[in-house]
Amino acid sequence: MAIKNPNIPASAYSGNSTQIQPSTGSRLFEDDLGTILLGQPPEVLKGLLLHGVTNFDTLVLPDVKEKSGSLTNSLEFPLYFFLFVSKGLEQGRRLNLVGEQADISHALRLLRITLFGPTRDELDSWQTDPALADEWLAASNELALKDKYGEIIPVQDFFNILPFKDGWVKVGEQTISHIDTDVFDIGSGGSTVRIDLNEDTNIQPPYKVEPDYVPGGLVKMGIEVLGGASGFTPTEPCTGLAFCYNGEYILIDAIPFLDQHLFARGISKNQVAAVFLTHLHDDHSSLFPLMLMPHRVDLITTREIFNMAMEKISCGIGWTLAAVCEHFNLVEVTPGERLNYFGLTIETHVTVHSIPTIGATFSTVNKGIEREVCVIGDNHSMSAIRDMAQRGLIRESTAKNLERLYSDRFSLLVADGGAGAIHGDPADAIQSASDRVVFVHVEELANEFNTTFSLATSGKRYTILDGDSAIYTSQINHYLTEWLGRPFPNRWMRSLLAEEEIRRYNADDVILVQDATTRGFVYLILTGYCDVVRHDGLRLTKDAELQAGDILGEMAVITGSGTRNASVIAKTPVTLCVFSEETFKSFIVAEGFQDKLLQQWSLRPAIARQPQFEHMTSTVLEKLCHAAESLILHEGDSYELSEYTWCLLAGGEASLNGKSMYRYEDYGARPFAESDSGPIVTKEGCTLILFDARRLDRLRMRTPQLNYYLRKLRGKELSNHVPWILGQVDSHA
Repeated sequence: MAIKNPNIPASAYSGNSTQIQPSTGSRLFEDDLGTILLGQPPEVLKGLLLHGVTNFDTLVLPDVKEKSGSLTNSLEFPLYFFLFVSKGLEQGRRLNLVGEQADISHALRLLRITLFGPTRDELDSWQTDPALADEWLAASNELALKDKYGEIIPVQDFFNILPFKDGWVKVGEQTISHIDTDVFDIGSGGSTVRIDLNEDTNIQPPYKVEPDYVPGGLVKMGIEVLGGASGFTPTEPCTGLAFCYNGEYILIDAIPFLDQHLFARGISKNQVAAVFLTHLHDDHSSLFPLMLMPHRVDLITTREIFNMAMEKISCGIGWTLAAVCEHFNLVEVTPGERLNYFGLTIETHVTVHSIPTIGATFSTVNKGIEREVCVIGDNHSMSAIRDMAQRGLIRESTAKNLERLYSDRFSLLVADGGAGAIHGDPADAIQSASDRVVFVHVEELANEFNTTFSLATSGKRYTILDGDSAIYTSQINHYLTEWLGRPFPNRWMRSLLAEEEIRRYNADDVILVQDATTRGFVYLILTGYCDVVRHDGLRLTKDAELQAGDILGEMAVITGSGTRNASVIAKTPVTLCVFSEETFKSFIVAEGFQDKLLQQWSLRPAIARQPQFEHMTSTVLEKLCHAAESLILHEGDSYELSEYTWCLLAGGEASLNGKSMYRYEDYGARPFAESDSGPIVTKEGCTLILFDARRLDRLRMRTPQLNYYLRKLRGKELSNHVPWILGQVDSHA
């Protein structure tokens, strides 16, 4: 039975039933007839553990698959809980899986991929090396759950499959009615309880995320720990690392609630260039936030893991593979070979896990000395690996290479010490010659290891090569070019950098003060996040959230006002580059950018108000301003809208082909919809925002966030009758 939560009001309890919120985006209903979990946001298992829940019988899949950057149907760890903690299968029980038929098929296919890995046919179609394919299949077979006859239990046999029929399903002595989108009625024991998941609009971790307050600075080589725990540790985030190389970040896996953990460390998503993906388990591969990036990230992994990852996202959000793949770049690695990634050498190795898994050694040469960071990746204990090698399940070369990694010298060795059924043993690294050995997947080290090893916990930093002021130069050039929308002139860049100064601010520090004089400075954010706020004498309002790559104070220079029109507050630790206002203005005037920048400045609030762009970050809004034009039609004017122009009505009244136009709707070359064209006529005047459709499409393909939200909005408008919506799939394949 669930323990009554003192934080839940008494009104939530009715008779012998209880209703709790394990985490935002989910509800747990329980009475004497059964326990039902509705909605499965990331790490919901940790919320269940924190609430003292020891069992549940039924999972109800939500209709809305994504909220505030997180998926809401993460079934993997709730299933682990049922199998390994509640011992449901051992007791002869199956977990009830309730939902729409297509959603159930997506969930089963996703679980098949993440629990059992690829099939022989899939590996063959991906042209996997035959010896590696044999090893992956043998390891998966060895570690899979089996019945009393030694046969692998297929994923569908973990469940009683219960799709809604006519909006209703019976689960034992309980009934579940599908009333509306994410609204359910549970009938049990003669009474009915309504559960509305729409009450939760913002999905957050079930545990407290401790933020940094002091800026740490960028390094030439080092690791920042986003999390180091397992998926069963209720109070800590899962294992994920941010590898900093020459001031740019490569994430090693994408942990649940990635955005929140990056924010807590003061790492802007604009600073993330790539993700090295080791494998597909939910505690390492919550990739959906990468579809909301302001730029396409490189996914560095094997072809097999990439294909599995794309299918996992496809089933998670219910989109076709082709639509999902538009949001990512694959940088393919091959185990045993070296990849030169912009000066960083990445040598990938195979580990032994329940599904295909890799790790890597990241190395660079600095002043003639090679520095290496080895991340083992999720890995079985070496004793188990040797046994599997002796039985011919894995290659002898794989076992010997892993033994070498545990004994060689590295500047930093990050190893799996989870000591579980498919995780490593800290004793495996006892002979390591590495300068430092750090373990992940461990809550607490045994006393025998406390003086030898340490744990990777959220917020820790491991610096291999310190940074210096030169590390910011390439960032400044890149961000200014992005802001300008064209390559920044070299001579002006040198003039700006000759007088630049790097400043660091703590979280909550005030950087600029509303109505204060400009004091001769313009600021470029290099790391972290800031809020732009304004006080009108009565209340404080937030105008915008800025992040690395955005400029502060430029409009006071361009307009010549000499005062700040808003305050800017650091919301995370922040690093800024400070330029001379005089040099900055001279550049704007000399290069003839003043009118263009003023136009973009005036466009920004109008674009931000459009529903198509309301979820866009400041960086993407800036890109849209570069691509847009504002057209004011006066009384009686007309404009011929072509089939190559996308049009939004920003103000006033107008008609297209004699039909009234409406604000917040779109016209012309509409993305993902039929186009319309013809004369736009206004009687009293109007303001149009115009995009060249071909230029916008190129921008969409470079900007995952724009691509995703345009598709999402169109899907809602057309009631999901769009070609990228995934229908029912074969969960057995």
